[in-house]
Amino acid sequence: MPYNRYILTFIVSMLCHSYLLGQPTLLPTSTAGQIITHKYYTLSYSENDKQPYWVAYLLTGSMVDGNVKRTNYFRPDPQVTTGSAELSDYKRSGYNRGHLCPARDMTFDSEAMSETFYLSNMSPQVPSFNRGVWQQLEGMVRKWAINEDSIFVVTGGIMTNPIGTIGTNEVTAPSEFYKIVLDLTGERKMIAFILPNQKGKKSFMDYAVSVDSVESVTGIDFFYNLPDSIEYILEGTIDKSLWGF
Repeated sequence: MPYNRYILTFIVSMLCHSYLLGQPTLLPTSTAGQIITHKYYTLSYSENDKQPYWVAYLLTGSMVDGNVKRTNYFRPDPQVTTGSAELSDYKRSGYNRGHLCPARDMTFDSEAMSETFYLSNMSPQVPSFNRGVWQQLEGMVRKWAINEDSIFVVTGGIMTNPIGTIGTNEVTAPSEFYKIVLDLTGERKMIAFILPNQKGKKSFMDYAVSVDSVESVTGIDFFYNLPDSIEYILEGTIDKSLWGF
């Protein structure tokens, strides 16, 4: 293994180990949001948009192999001090309550499943998007969790050019969504996606981008705790072949 690749693997491994011990070293920046930590995921909540700037969580192969059934217990998040979106905001809006941390990722534990139905984990998604290309990407992320053993996922809506708002609380309907995956085992690698909030006309892999591209449109620094030289390598490149494509 080349020397620089060895150093990269060692440092990322240490950061991932710290996260697993409860130290949030892998969490992105949050300059204007309330940080909310649930048991199985963390989010940065935007009061203006009534949804997260990002949701971040660890996903392992064993987590996606559970048999806990979907609860559909949608409800406000009691940890949002400024008040989260309400069910009435989505009613007859034409948008789905799109999970950011998917319920299907948390079938291993009833509490984990329940947490995914907080409205702070939702964003307005076009139904054909939510049930189409977005769902297909979520399914692939679960396959990666099985194949790679452990991955770290960060996802959210892009608020810079929204479609509009819904409900009396004026919940922002993002025009695009992003998802970032960091492999925590084996060869260190990242991949990111930016998908338009509309019916997908292409494969989700056609929307693959570098993490740098997501940072440029969101203003979020995703893995700032990595040394700059290593962050540059992982965030500035994209190699679909490393992910089985």
